[in-house]
Amino acid sequence: MNPILINCPLFKGLTLEELENILSKLNAKPRSYPKESIIKLSQDECTSLIIIEDGIVRGEMTDISGKVLKVEDITAPNAIASAFLFGKNNRFPVNVIANTDCKLLMISKPDFLHILQENQKILINYLNMISNKAQFLSTRLNILSLKDLRSKIAHYLLQQTQNGRVINFTMPQNQSKLADFLGVARPSLARALKQLVSDGIIETNRNDVKILKIEELKKSLR
Repeated sequence: MNPILINCPLFKGLTLEELENILSKLNAKPRSYPKESIIKLSQDECTSLIIIEDGIVRGEMTDISGKVLKVEDITAPNAIASAFLFGKNNRFPVNVIANTDCKLLMISKPDFLHILQENQKILINYLNMISNKAQFLSTRLNILSLKDLRSKIAHYLLQQTQNGRVINFTMPQNQSKLADFLGVARPSLARALKQLVSDGIIETNRNDVKILKIEELKKSLR
């Protein structure tokens, strides 16, 4: 067993010995994928829980015009499409591509269901994971539905303020990752942030942000 798996959110609260004991009872073996290989295609059936042991993958989708939109990067030791293992339409919502050479642990659905029934800690962790993912996707869809960049940025920044209670915070993503998250070009994002600074609405210092005029930021959404 790769010791890095103990840091997977799914196994939070377990000891290394407990995790080794659980995995030793499964017929789960790691599979290797070279950089830029296709791991799963959109609409492939999700029959196993996939955990990244080593490397980075990305989820991406292609719209009707052929434009590719990166949804997110997923790093070891996180799970891939964990929210789609169960349910009526349990198929991958996006293409999954290897950003780097990767090693993935595949746990079959029957084996994982047995783990959930036997271990309450893993069950709670799994429920938290899929709830967090649903909240992330909801936020992402809200942002992508906005047409202009200033509105997208305003929505994102207001999300970080925890409903106006916090005006000083550090953005959890750098500008390149934030541009991907918002579905815009990085230079466009940089110009828009600079304009918000110029307008006196925010102050920035690298990833640190201070909102000076929260009501003005809210107006961008109206």
